[in-house]
Amino acid sequence: MRVVFMGTPQFAVPPLEHLLFNGYQVVAVYTQPDRAAGRGRLLAASPVKRVAIDWGLPVVQPASFKKTEVVAELASFKPDVIVVAAFGQILSQSVLDIPVYGCFNLHPSLLPRFRGASPVAAAILAGDQFTGVSVMQMEAGLDSGPVLVQARVPVFSQDTTGSLTAKLSLIAAHLLLETLPRWLKGELTPRPQEEAEATYCPTISNKESKIDWHLPAVAIWRQVRAWQPWPGCYTEWRGKRLKIIESLPLPGESAPEAGRVVALNKEGAVFGIGSGEGILGVLKVQLEGKRVMTAAEFLRGQPQFIGAVLPSG
Repeated sequence: MRVVFMGTPQFAVPPLEHLLFNGYQVVAVYTQPDRAAGRGRLLAASPVKRVAIDWGLPVVQPASFKKTEVVAELASFKPDVIVVAAFGQILSQSVLDIPVYGCFNLHPSLLPRFRGASPVAAAILAGDQFTGVSVMQMEAGLDSGPVLVQARVPVFSQDTTGSLTAKLSLIAAHLLLETLPRWLKGELTPRPQEEAEATYCPTISNKESKIDWHLPAVAIWRQVRAWQPWPGCYTEWRGKRLKIIESLPLPGESAPEAGRVVALNKEGAVFGIGSGEGILGVLKVQLEGKRVMTAAEFLRGQPQFIGAVLPSG
């Protein structure tokens, strides 16, 4: 089977590697163009590109599929199937029509819930107890194609977008290997999504990562987890960003005014911050220009922090 693989971030690496480890003929890898990264803003290859180079695979990085020559190049690989995992581009119908057995997307949610760009963060923000991976046939709409198989996984209280994405990527890889041979044998019947149940999640922006202390502590706690590792939830202290890296909600605690820092001794949290409902216990922080440290370490260097009122977003 000739496979063209399309993906960009770390989520897509295990599915690609599982195809390679299991003898699938990956004839080309498509990924997003190199982006400027780091303090030096140097161009950096995507995780998928780095794996493809290590395996000696052809790598193609089109800005889009709007040009006919780009579509023609894809067709020249004569793929039997195209596998997509967090590629980052919408595929046109002219692309979807190329492979003999269709295009399949590995989407980290239980479709039709959380179509779009940030389904893992969206599940954490919503307080969902379960999320999962859907293998779907691609069509021109945004994550709207019929679903072939799904796998459910629990969302644990300590899960962040980073940790949950890592788990879902491994599940996606195993699910892909189960799905492809069954699809070729005609053992799977695509199940149309219920449009009335569809929800959408946009691309995450760092503009929304400043904490609003008037929100309930539970909501802020979910934001801290959902926006970890990027863009991170932050407040401000003495003109510098103070990221909240790890926290726990204390909704039953009598809260001071929103943003007020209070001393605590609760489940490892030596200080907490008042919210619109309850207290957010803080476990780990990172002051701008400093390393990640425990709340106790931070407080030893900033004893005047207790009693301060932090600004809201």
